[in-house]
Parts: sequence; C-alpha cells; structure tokens
Amino acid sequence: MARIVTIFGASAARPGTKGYDDALRLGRLLAEAGFVICNGGYGGTMEASARGARKAGGRAIGITNAVFDPRHANRYIDDERKAPDFFERLRALLTLGEAYICLPGSVGTLTEFSLAWTLLQTGAVSPRPFLCVGPCWPAVLDAYRQHLAIRPKDFALITLVDTVEEAVSALKARQR
Repeated sequence: MARIVTIFGASAARPGTKGYDDALRLGRLLAEAGFVICNGGYGGTMEASARGARKAGGRAIGITNAVFDPRHANRYIDDERKAPDFFERLRALLTLGEAYICLPGSVGTLTEFSLAWTLLQTGAVSPRPFLCVGPCWPAVLDAYRQHLAIRPKDFALITLVDTVEEAVSALKARQR
C-alpha cells in the first residue's frame, strides 16, 4: 500500500501553464486520497504538487541538494531533506517513494525516469507502481522500443495514463 508518492517533472513549469496546473491538481488529489508526496523540493512541478497537497491539508517532502546552496525548498514543502549531492538526492527520491509518478519534464526528469525504471527492472527496489502521465511518454517509450534492446516485460513495469486523475485512480485501485 503506497503512502509516499515520489513525483518527477519539469522544474521550468510556471503558474498558469498546463504542466504547473496538472501538478497542482495531482498534489491535491494525492493528498485528498491520503498520500504524502515527495519531490525535488524546488520550483515548477515540484512547487505545484507541494502547493496542491498543502491546499488539501496534505504533506510534502522535498529532497533538495546541498550543491544548490543557498537555495532552499519552496514554501509549500513541509519537510526539507537536504542531500549532499545529486546521487544521494536521487537515492532519497527513489527509496522514499513507494510509488513513482512521472510528469513531462526535461533532462532531469528523464534521468529520474530511467533510474526508477532500472531499479524496478533489476529488482534493486521492491515492485511498486510506476506511472507516466501525459502524451509525451508513449513517444518516449516508442523511441526506447525502436532503438534499444528492452524486453516486453520491462515495458510492462510502466503504466501510461493520460491524466493526473487517472494516475491517482490507478494508485487508489492498487491499495484495495
């Protein structure tokens, strides 16, 4: 039963954009469903999902990075945990999350997506929900499928959904 959900997504998303608004809604829906969210703690979808969780009375854990000092977590983070470097930050994001949700993002999101997938594929972390939200992910997976030697059972570790509402519904269904 997943209680902490790690969210990956774009740091460049701004209020009023689809990416920000989706993350805001995702944070709210997860909090309303009783989940604690975990993310990288800074701006964009990280801020939006924490803000959404806060509005719904939920909690948000932010894993920030000492390399970025003196930057601090966004104001919606309830529990900032500062990792000493990128590697420990990734470790914390991936080990705290009992489920992963990937929103559209950039190179950092792709790194987090690939590492989460690898950890699940190799059994380095216990099985857990791994959801990718939005229209970009089928194309990303098609590129992997077309150009890399990835087995069908490894693709089966990922659940593609169109909306944040579908992602939360999928997580709630796994709790039953």
